[in-house]
Amino acid sequence: MSQRGKGHGKLEARLGYKFADPELLNRALTHSSAISPARRVAQSYQRLEFLGDRVLGLVVADMLYRRLPKATEGDLSRSLNALVRKETCAAVARDLDIGPDLNLGDSEARTGGAEKDAILGDVMEAVIGAIYIDGGLGPAYELVERLFGGHVNESGTERADAKTTLQEWAQGRGLEPPAYVEIDRTGPDHAPEFTIAIKLSGYSELTATGPSKKLAEHKAAEAFLVRERVWQAAS
Repeated sequence: MSQRGKGHGKLEARLGYKFADPELLNRALTHSSAISPARRVAQSYQRLEFLGDRVLGLVVADMLYRRLPKATEGDLSRSLNALVRKETCAAVARDLDIGPDLNLGDSEARTGGAEKDAILGDVMEAVIGAIYIDGGLGPAYELVERLFGGHVNESGTERADAKTTLQEWAQGRGLEPPAYVEIDRTGPDHAPEFTIAIKLSGYSELTATGPSKKLAEHKAAEAFLVRERVWQAAS
């Protein structure tokens, strides 16, 4: 059996969430192949995956409703399906490097279970379910919006990525690409808050904060585009 133990502090840091009950996270990372048949319901991620799938759907639906005020019901449904599908969940799990933390049976470990979309997607949903049980909807909502928000533009209805749009806008005016500078970091390691300044020649500096550098940079670029009336503010 490939059993990593119950210490997942580094993964908690990447998640930006520290569990009050670490066993919930351990269960969310445990594939049924690592558990005897009699204990699979209680000790594998299956039930947490069921719950996390529903939490993910709710949060993504709310996020799309707020971000895409002009989208039709059909547009929203297509975006929702793209964001909650197993491939997207697996991509988010890979971004978090969840694979090494998985508890897999020997056979599943030998056949590359830690890299399979089906398993990684299920585990990502289970982790969301575990956070919902451990901390409630607030932390689960923050996690989903932070980790899945960057994939909204891949769903087919969101406007282009803010950083890409800003760079193209600057180049169209003969300017150097904008610089993103970290000017502050606060909070504990498991829940950091980054402040990023965006600097572009001829324009006043603008800052934004976020739980990761990537998200703070995106928020700064979006705010810059809104300020310069390249984009309209989201309703």
